[in-house]
Amino acid sequence: MLTTVIETERLILKALSKQDAGDLFTIFSDCEVMKYWNTAPWGSIEQADCFIAKSIDAHKNNTEITLGIYWKETGELLGKIMLFSYDKTSRRAEIGFGISRDFWGKGIVSEAGQALIEHAFNHLGLRRIEAEIDPDNISSSKALERLGFQKEGVLKQRWEINGVVSDSAIYGLIAPQYRGYA
Repeated sequence: MLTTVIETERLILKALSKQDAGDLFTIFSDCEVMKYWNTAPWGSIEQADCFIAKSIDAHKNNTEITLGIYWKETGELLGKIMLFSYDKTSRRAEIGFGISRDFWGKGIVSEAGQALIEHAFNHLGLRRIEAEIDPDNISSSKALERLGFQKEGVLKQRWEINGVVSDSAIYGLIAPQYRGYA
């Protein structure tokens, strides 16, 4: 699962560093950003510090990839994208992403997602990538569909956060169906 820096036309995807904690906290403490997540918005910068430390350890242990999404022009942290729940034997992982509300609707998820998916299929040898989202999260479902994912089903009453019960929509993408697969 180890990776190097991935560059796109507008973005740089690279490992988060301890210096990103403040920006990461600002993004993931936003109630709108976290509206459809299976966790509550972050309440302290320590959660960002902990997330970064766990991401660095998981990267070193070759169990997941968490990359910051940076605006190439300025170096600003826009969010994160991940491959996690890696199953080496089955050659599959789950993808997740979250970006600052300031960058919604600008194609950031599509650009970063395409780059990470191509890396996963063409360099990491994954066969399948999955995504789990709240079915009410129309923006994420559209982003996944633009990337080639297909909705495979719904898991009823999968999560309960702060007393709110929600379902999960499951999406999948297999290498031979992906347009960027070599």
